[in-house]
Formats: sequence, C-alpha cells, structure tokens
Amino acid sequence: VEIADYIIADDKRLVELSLEGDDIAFEYLFNRYSEAIRRLLLHRSTSVEDTEDLLQETFIKVYVNLQRYSSEYTFGQWIYTIARNTHIDFERRRQEDLSIDERFSAPEANTPSPEENLINLQQRSKIETYIKSLPEQYRTLFTMRFLEDYSYEEIAEKLHLPMGTVKTQIHRARERMCRMILSAEEK
Repeated sequence: VEIADYIIADDKRLVELSLEGDDIAFEYLFNRYSEAIRRLLLHRSTSVEDTEDLLQETFIKVYVNLQRYSSEYTFGQWIYTIARNTHIDFERRRQEDLSIDERFSAPEANTPSPEENLINLQQRSKIETYIKSLPEQYRTLFTMRFLEDYSYEEIAEKLHLPMGTVKTQIHRARERMCRMILSAEEK
C-alpha cells in the first residue's frame, strides 16, 4: 500500500488493513485520533503523566480488541468509549489505592475557625469605628459603595448627585479610610 493510500483511507479501511497485520495502517489510526483522545483525558483532570499513560493504555486496548470493532459505530465513537472506560477504571484503581481514612475523610471546612471569627469581628469593629469617623457625606457614599455594594450609577441616582461628584467623593472617602488604617497600624 502506498503512503498516499493510507492518508486518504477512511477509518474502516485502516481497520481492515490493521487486522491483516499492517502496522502502518494502525499507526495512521493512532495519529488520526491520539490528539483528540489526549485532550479528552486531560479534560477529565488527570495529570499530564497520567494522561500519557492512559493514552497508551487506550491504544493498547484498541489494538488488542480491534477485531471486536463493529462498523455500525464510527471508529471515533468506539475509541472514545474505550478511552472513557479506561479513565473510569484508572479512577477506580486510584480510589482502591487510598487508605480507608483518605477515602472517607471529610473535606476541609470552608468556615472560619472560632479564632478567625474573633479576629474578623475585631477587624469589622475597627472598620466600623473608622467609617463612623468619616464626615457624613463620605460615610454615606462609602457605606453604599463598599458595604451595600451599590454601583456608582445607583449611588448617583439615589442621592441625586452627578456621577463625577460620586466618583470623586468615593475616592476621597477611600483615601481617608486608608490613611486612618495606616496611621492606626503605625501606633
């Protein structure tokens, strides 16, 4: 078979040639599908090393089971199924390698510890003190923007102020807050 024949051959023909013992035909099948299968395996969140191992394992299974391929499915569907099942088997084996404690341990808590809660309360209390010491116009703007999460547009509309004024005063309020925090840390 000429090289050009391999290039233009469809998957079914390459499978037939491979089954007749033509290793070059199988190499063309590998080259045709290896990158897509590699992406599939990487997408399933395995490491690069695991991906390469799984890719090789997939194609070994394809080679060994090539006589089982049925043309009622596309070759791509068939190899995709083998790759998916190879990945599932890999994940099962990996779970079996974990100790019972690792397998059933509770995930790390996302909630703050009692100590972190206390620190957060203390920080919040300090920040509230700083906010209270801001002049009234800055306090209102700062609270609306940073605590109540209003947009500049919403603040301008609610307070009937021009947008430029809102931006300038929020900037000044933030500067004052930063100066207060920095001066308290220096003490």
